[in-house]
Amino acid sequence: MPSIHEAKHVTIMDIPFININREDLISFHIHPDLLYENKRFMVTANPEIVMHAREDAEYKNAIKKADYIIPDGAGIILASKIKRQPIHERIPGIEMMIHLLEYAEKMGLRCFFLGAKDTVVRKMTKNLQEKYPNLEIAGYHHGYISLDDQEIVNKIKKTRPDLIFVALGFPKQEKWIARYYEDFDKGFFMGVGGSFDIFSGEAKRAPESWIRFNLEWLYRLLKQPFRWKRILKVFQFILLVLARKKG
Repeated sequence: MPSIHEAKHVTIMDIPFININREDLISFHIHPDLLYENKRFMVTANPEIVMHAREDAEYKNAIKKADYIIPDGAGIILASKIKRQPIHERIPGIEMMIHLLEYAEKMGLRCFFLGAKDTVVRKMTKNLQEKYPNLEIAGYHHGYISLDDQEIVNKIKKTRPDLIFVALGFPKQEKWIARYYEDFDKGFFMGVGGSFDIFSGEAKRAPESWIRFNLEWLYRLLKQPFRWKRILKVFQFILLVLARKKG
């Protein structure tokens, strides 16, 4: 199996998405990385993230430092088909996080959780400990921090985590990882957006049928109508992909 840098990619608006099925990504890349303590950075990118990268050079540079940019969003899959370079499958970030938690429990890996409100991250870690009783929680901290806060970086380093889940929301979480990545000598870093809210029970994921038909975005919009501006970005993204194809 080729290394992650030799694996096939599909570039969408200058963002290189790994084009590999989930099972092979996990079995031949992520598990060995964790086994050998290879330091890695994963971005779960959707159309909103790609669009933001067009407008924010610092953010674009941050996510392009990632070892894995996985397609988390039906719009990314559609865009790859428009380009006639179809990506194998959508890989939702929350599902990847669930797998990593299960693997961490099985292998005795230490996890640190950074992000969300203090009440949310506390409730989440409590729920995770109940669901995964053998999971080693190295520590946690709320997400109300400055990007310049070196103290929290030092706190995390002292816990020697194997996996660092960062739920600061984009673009802050990827900028934080890119800024402090070199400060650590090991760790699998992953930006996980609003996942802490789901694990804490503060929010619910879409029903399985909606997920299966790639309608999770519509479910979130119906539950949270204030998200309409974010959904608009998805349509702008598709229009840009179509325009580039014609050009």
